[in-house]
Amino acid sequence: MSSTFFIKKSGNSSFPKRGPNLATSKRKSDEDLGSNSKGRAKKPNSRLNEEISSDSETESTAAQHEREEEELDETPQEKKLRLAKSYLDQLREEEEKKAEQESFETELVAGRLQDDLLEQKGKLQRCIAKDLLPPDASEIRLLRGHKLPVTCLAISPDEKYIFSASKDCSIIKWDVETGKKLHTIAGGRKGTEARHVGHTTQVLCMAISSDGKYLATGDMNRSIIIWEPETCKLLYKLKGHRGPVSALSFRTGSHDLYSASHDRSVKVWNVDENAYVETLFGHQDAITGLDCLSRERCVTAGGRDNTVRVWKITEESQLVFHGHGGSIDCIRLINEEHMITGSDDGSVSVWSVNKKKPLSTVKMAHGSFGAVGLEQPHWVASVAALQNSDTVASGSHNSQIQVWACGQGFRSLQPLFSVPVTGFINGLEFSTSGNFLVAGVGQEHRLGRWWRQKEAKNGIYIIPLKRRGAQQEEPHAKK
Repeated sequence: MSSTFFIKKSGNSSFPKRGPNLATSKRKSDEDLGSNSKGRAKKPNSRLNEEISSDSETESTAAQHEREEEELDETPQEKKLRLAKSYLDQLREEEEKKAEQESFETELVAGRLQDDLLEQKGKLQRCIAKDLLPPDASEIRLLRGHKLPVTCLAISPDEKYIFSASKDCSIIKWDVETGKKLHTIAGGRKGTEARHVGHTTQVLCMAISSDGKYLATGDMNRSIIIWEPETCKLLYKLKGHRGPVSALSFRTGSHDLYSASHDRSVKVWNVDENAYVETLFGHQDAITGLDCLSRERCVTAGGRDNTVRVWKITEESQLVFHGHGGSIDCIRLINEEHMITGSDDGSVSVWSVNKKKPLSTVKMAHGSFGAVGLEQPHWVASVAALQNSDTVASGSHNSQIQVWACGQGFRSLQPLFSVPVTGFINGLEFSTSGNFLVAGVGQEHRLGRWWRQKEAKNGIYIIPLKRRGAQQEEPHAKK
């Protein structure tokens, strides 16, 4: 039997060596790797971000491929079903958004209708008097342009313009922001009515429609002139009264015009048609004031017959109220159910159309003058009301405009603050927003020349009304 022997040679071998050379090479590679890792360790976040971005891109791409594969694999019926579901989801989202918008609009309309209903009932009362602050004397602006005492004024519905008239027979249109005269309709001499565009006798009253389309002015010569406020162009004249036209008012939301006169009558006009409608009789003396809101009725002050009357036009009836001890020279509606009056007995009264006596009266509202024991009250020549609120104002010739707060149920009048203005306050008007009060001032009373205050300046005063809630926002407000 033969035997075969395998002899290991000391030279090169076909088997790899398992000695220290392999461990050394492995350690070197680890060291190299470690050194490279330390070099890259300075930016671990970027590498991590790169890896995450790469992974997310890979996942996104994979998901996209899966969707494409699914779309390729789905049958036409499955594709139609998928598209239909997507379309229905889109329609559902649009309907939900539309429903939310309609709900919001419905709430707005409901709120507005509720306010309108309360306003019609005379129960809408914005309580802002508690927030009003007295204005600084430096903030009150005087606009001068009339040669004789200002007798009446009106503010445009957008509060951009003021119209004023005077005993000098002129009418001026003012810019509220700049205080500049935009247009002047000069007065003419008596006897030139046929050829003069405008008034030739003292203008006693004016009113502007709630949409700003018409401006009406009345004068001592029994004339009512209708103007276009934008251009101050004369449109036409209304004739019919037999005495001076002492008061005018447009019915809110319409072009129905009510006029009152010293001939003791109230007339109703349709300005759109340039037409006379009817005449109302009842007062026993010259009518000195008139006002109306949205209802088909108006209220009047009867001067020395010492009555206030509410005229129900459609019912052809009138309500008669008594309360003042002197001539009732001015009247304004606070809302559809309440009104304020001023008298030459020095008192200011608040009334309800449902009661024949005043709800509240402040006697000697503007103090008195004269020697001791012979004191006479300062006449109340004008009143104003911020509609549907608890804030009213009155003017006299004691160098003060008084702003009042109406109490609960209009059963009291509390003085808020006074504004120093020298002269006869012949006209007062709140802006619709309540941001300012305008006063027409003269050296004489608008209805006569009983006495004269030489130190007074004929013009209009713009009085800003600040509120506590808006005081912090004032630096950011647009002036």
